[in-house]
Amino acid sequence: MSLQGKHILVGISGGIAAYKIPELIRSLRKAGAEVRVTTSRHALEFITPLTLQTLSGAPVYSDVFAAINEHATEHISLPDWCDMMLVAPATANVLGKMSSGIADDALTTTLASCAARKPIVLAPAMNDKMWENPATQQAVAMLRTWPNITVLEPTEGELACGVTGKGRMPEIDILQEAIECALSPKDLSGRHVLITAGGTEEAIDPVRCISNHSTGKMGFALAHECARRGATVTLIAGPVALAVHNPAQIHRIDVVSAAEMHEVCKQEWPKADLAILCAAVADFAPEAAATKIKKQPGQTELSLSLHLTPDIARSLGETKQAHQRLIGFALETDHETENALRKMEQKHLDAIVLNSLRDAGAGFGVDTNRVTILTAQGEQHSLPLQSKADIAKGILDALTNH
Repeated sequence: MSLQGKHILVGISGGIAAYKIPELIRSLRKAGAEVRVTTSRHALEFITPLTLQTLSGAPVYSDVFAAINEHATEHISLPDWCDMMLVAPATANVLGKMSSGIADDALTTTLASCAARKPIVLAPAMNDKMWENPATQQAVAMLRTWPNITVLEPTEGELACGVTGKGRMPEIDILQEAIECALSPKDLSGRHVLITAGGTEEAIDPVRCISNHSTGKMGFALAHECARRGATVTLIAGPVALAVHNPAQIHRIDVVSAAEMHEVCKQEWPKADLAILCAAVADFAPEAAATKIKKQPGQTELSLSLHLTPDIARSLGETKQAHQRLIGFALETDHETENALRKMEQKHLDAIVLNSLRDAGAGFGVDTNRVTILTAQGEQHSLPLQSKADIAKGILDALTNH
């Protein structure tokens, strides 16, 4: 989603990961958001108010009783101003205070005022022993029961003390994804969405394969947008070089071949309310040789015998229940609309998303797309060339309002 014009309040507590927050503030403002900052006193041991003020373009609220405060009650006016609040890093101290209702400085008084009214994302960061402390775990468990609070999971890696363990603050792109998720409408809350993404690889021998140019970007964009809207997502991905931003909501299952993707789809489809089949699945596969096929002296050609792969869309369409919806994708090079409509009918789809390799800036390997959504009821929605993230939003807007 776009952050243009959004009011984001960033809270910083006293952890070494505070040094990363200026980069986040810069990124948020580049995305069009307005940013204000509040800190604990200890946060300013790691980063200066001047840095934060310069990057945010606004005074930093770090002292409840400071004479320079714009309002006498900044801890009330800032929650009134913001659309959401992020606390990063969120130390064990802040997590414990927040879960217990303690408000004794600028950051925690602001949190206490914000907690009942606005979305809050907490990004824990601390030593692994502090993270494993039963008091910290109890505080996190309690905070996760609050409907407007998201507590991110710290990551594994090298910590400030030199050991490797769980306690690192999630990276900046994950924090920004969590902010976008908190600000997105939750029109898919409580729904389970199955998404396929990427291409498949069909083995010729243990070394070679037949594949296509799909990078999985469109499918991953759809998975992230569904998660932002509150859905639980099962993402079945072919071999791609992409990462999931919010693994708490997206369960990723990696496969290689069309047959593997078909088997996983059959297992997961009964649990889903909606399936979006975005993967570029091979229609044909060779009989794989057990050993590497060697080029022979004088050989000028090689013939392969290909067989049809399982038709995932047709398989799911034939077992679709009354409460389920099935969305397909069609990438065509000619007679685009006719071929897409035929595919939708033959495979019992509720809608199909059509794009063409003849459209500049659309198709494989690029960050943009241009699509037309066709529904079984005869409706048509065209989305102009834009980022695949915005295309994913447009697809879901059209289909969830349908």
